[in-house]
Amino acid sequence: MSEVISVSTNSVDTYEIKIGKNLIKEASEFISAKFSSQKIFVIIDEKAYSNHSEYIDIGLSKDFERVIKYVVPSGETNKSLDQFSSVAHFVLQSGVERNTALLAIGGGVVGDLAGFVAASVLRGIPLIHMPTTLLAMVDSSIGGKTGINHTVGKNLLGAFYQPKAVFADIRFLKSLPKKEWVNGLSEILKYGMIEAPDIFEQLTLLTKNGKFASPKEWIPIISQSAQIKADIVSKDVKESGIREALNFGHTFAHVIENVGNYEKYSHGEAVFAGMFGAVSVSNAIGASIGLANLEQFKPLYDFNLSELSSTGKELTQLMLNDKKVKDNIIRLILLQELGDPFVKPFSETLLIEESWNALISEFS
Repeated sequence: MSEVISVSTNSVDTYEIKIGKNLIKEASEFISAKFSSQKIFVIIDEKAYSNHSEYIDIGLSKDFERVIKYVVPSGETNKSLDQFSSVAHFVLQSGVERNTALLAIGGGVVGDLAGFVAASVLRGIPLIHMPTTLLAMVDSSIGGKTGINHTVGKNLLGAFYQPKAVFADIRFLKSLPKKEWVNGLSEILKYGMIEAPDIFEQLTLLTKNGKFASPKEWIPIISQSAQIKADIVSKDVKESGIREALNFGHTFAHVIENVGNYEKYSHGEAVFAGMFGAVSVSNAIGASIGLANLEQFKPLYDFNLSELSSTGKELTQLMLNDKKVKDNIIRLILLQELGDPFVKPFSETLLIEESWNALISEFS
């Protein structure tokens, strides 16, 4: 069973997201036929390669004369300028040409890093995503956002660069640790909050008794989530309007990640907490949104924010480093009601500071 979703990035360019099992051979044939069979660059996450090396190597071996691999150490700290420089240098030194494809196999870190390299080398080489985590399948591999982190903030260096295709192979989910399932869960919950409340009931069944269902059972909700993002991206490729809704909870989350030096808190943990903050601000300005839809999944998460030594005021100041800031004014994605997001600028920040304090208390 597989599903195909189309993403339109302008009036003529469209690429497909294929969701299914055992897709490596199909991806290999697609790349060699459409681009070059002489060589392919594979930028791959260390853990993904350790768990699936034979599957990947055999799947790519028949269609290319050379498969040139660069293994990226796992972890958010590797989405860095140093790692970007290393990968770009490796690709350039290995004889890249403009029709040499780059296949990114991994989660959000590898996808964002490899995507930025593909956008930059020779001013752009073909990029294909093969996401290996739930989070990457439903979010980061779709839409063309690439980039790396900076000490000032998250994802501050990068480019919009669309892939030529996405192959979401659920085979990789078999080796996914619980923390990575939880990371992906946060992004799917986000889609429930901003557009499709029916997602909560589906997720309740998929996480029954605190256990994650088999990868095959996740295909429908992966497809639904990918479709939501694809539809939004098709309407707003470069995040100048409605696409900003996809950042619900993320302005809080990026600060949490940064304060934790991109090590203490995972992206999914930070987003889960960040959505509580966004709901708090929404309610403070007139909404009436209950937290039960989120709170029912809280037992699946294992983190706390009690060690955040910064005050609500200090954390709010760090939000000024967010990409959505305009004229030094913080802009948050909030909800008028469940499924109805909007952008709200804040010249006065007291409500945000109070929400930070409530958020830290909620997770302490």
